[in-house]
Amino acid sequence: MNWAEFAAAAPELATLGQEALEEQHLCILGTLRSDGWPRVSPCEVYFVGDELMLGMMPNSRKALDLRRDPRITLVNGQSKRIPKRGDFKVYGRAIEIFDQPRRDALADAQEAVIDWRPIDPFHVFGVDIRSAGYISFGKGATVLRWTTGAGLERLPHPEG
Repeated sequence: MNWAEFAAAAPELATLGQEALEEQHLCILGTLRSDGWPRVSPCEVYFVGDELMLGMMPNSRKALDLRRDPRITLVNGQSKRIPKRGDFKVYGRAIEIFDQPRRDALADAQEAVIDWRPIDPFHVFGVDIRSAGYISFGKGATVLRWTTGAGLERLPHPEG
């Protein structure tokens, strides 16, 4: 499911996630290496139209991982032990985008945010969201989980 479909299914969680990801336009991306071990990498992330998109350098290890096995986990980047936005996680699949107008749309979005435009060749992936979660700490501590089967659930916080 693309970002717009996810946002329609879980608007509260999608709002928290979009705020967290747009704060830095950076996520930590989990992929699977060819030997089965996990790989974690920083990756730029942008909302483009109805999609959550990832851009990557040509033939980067993470892009090659995704071409072989599209399963991903991504979490918003954090710079503080207790982040002001909480942890937003997405689980799903990365679908490589070859359609030039969609690739150009990612390049336009990236250029608008960081004043730099990627030059072909580069990899573009759209995120097919299968489940997502969010946890925050301190005042207003929240735990949310969404899956395609169960929908949105508000869970007990581990701090009680």
